[in-house]
Amino acid sequence: MDYMKKFKTLRTDNDYSQEQIAKILGVAQTTYSQYERGVRALPIEHFITLCRFYHISSNSILGLQENKDY
Repeated sequence: MDYMKKFKTLRTDNDYSQEQIAKILGVAQTTYSQYERGVRALPIEHFITLCRFYHISSNSILGLQENKDY
């Protein structure tokens, strides 16, 4: 899950702990840790919340080109 690597980089670059991000998502820190490690799939609603929190597009996180016709 390359997108989780990007979320982890955003988290660490902005000096957030897993506990802080877990609180934003309303999950336990251990659950968020599982998301980052790819042990548990990140629910789409959490994906959207993280994109909004970091002010980044979902296309950017997923490695898709912006404004491209698919």
